[in-house]
Amino acid sequence: MITSLALIFLVGLSMAFISSKIKIPRIIGMLITGIVLGPFVLDFLDPSILGISSELRKMALIIILIKAGLSLNVKDLKQVGRPAILMSFLPAVFEIVGCVIFAPMFLPVTRLEAAVIGAVLGAVSPAVVVPRMVELMEKKYGTDKKIPQLILAGASLDDVFVIVLFQAFLGMAQGNGISVRSFIDVPVSIVLGIGLGALAGFVLVMIFDLFYNHQHKIRNSVKVIIILGLAFLLMAVQGWVEKWVAVSGLLAVMSMACLIQMRSCDEVAKRLSQKYGKLWLAAEVVLFVMVGAAVDIRYAMDAGLETVIVIFIALAFRCVGVLLCLLGTELNAKERLYCVISYLPKATVQAAIGSVPLSLGLPCGNMVLSVAVISILITAPLGAFLMDLTYRKLLVKEDDA
Repeated sequence: MITSLALIFLVGLSMAFISSKIKIPRIIGMLITGIVLGPFVLDFLDPSILGISSELRKMALIIILIKAGLSLNVKDLKQVGRPAILMSFLPAVFEIVGCVIFAPMFLPVTRLEAAVIGAVLGAVSPAVVVPRMVELMEKKYGTDKKIPQLILAGASLDDVFVIVLFQAFLGMAQGNGISVRSFIDVPVSIVLGIGLGALAGFVLVMIFDLFYNHQHKIRNSVKVIIILGLAFLLMAVQGWVEKWVAVSGLLAVMSMACLIQMRSCDEVAKRLSQKYGKLWLAAEVVLFVMVGAAVDIRYAMDAGLETVIVIFIALAFRCVGVLLCLLGTELNAKERLYCVISYLPKATVQAAIGSVPLSLGLPCGNMVLSVAVISILITAPLGAFLMDLTYRKLLVKEDDA
């Protein structure tokens, strides 16, 4: 495992550096590293590290969500309002509808199997989107109209909605019928996740304040470890209680960080955010290299043009959904276009759930996995590239505004 970690960091960082030098996003180099080093090409990674790949990816996501929460001003989020709520589900609904209508025309799947494909495709990748929105907030691009906050909030909720729908459609495909609870779980998991995270954040702030003037004052470095440990615990709670009630661990983590940002002085929140930014440098490499390692390139090579067509049709429906969410806002055409671009990337969720139908023995399993793999290979680099290329042209810097 030590050798594998060395390869992940050294080769991953080298490829990221090469990618940045040739003016393409670092994520592309990291994804390529994972694909090449992974079990489906050179097979240089130890099976033990592949066995905990999903946990490593989850840990990296937790780090960037904490940083996002510490950077997100809740007052700004309140001002965003209705569009943020719509962005959390409407684009995904449109994408699923597009799949249900058109996938059976191009692929050998039923309408129900097309719904499963749509649910796999429907999630935007927080791993690609969140760090870029955090960077925009730090650089003050689009912040006068709260555009990064809007995208950040919508993308965080989007995954919860899509994963619950995926589980519902999967149950129907297995012949278990429609479960009303599956659909009720969506708002329940969101509310409980935010509430649990806020409670955890409130307790942490009380503890930090208690020791503020104490001779054994808690250093910011120690606070980083405490917050990270509690974030891991919040993610574990999701698994502990899932038999009885749905709780979104990722939303709990972000909610906890938001409350810490609200209740702490600006200087403390800024320093904590900077420290998590340094942690993200390592976590980013692990996340995207492991996502690449989870991509079975064989399915990508076997997939035909029809699969690519279905993905782009679904993306077109998604774009329409994003534009509908922004009706009535003050955003101009360029800013709306950037929101559309930001909702294109897919990676982490597709890598996590794309193989589930195949493991359950569903007839559409191979097709779902092929679509998931192709969607990652197309949209993750494309979305990252377009976001990095266009934000200076499409968004206004707050100082300039």
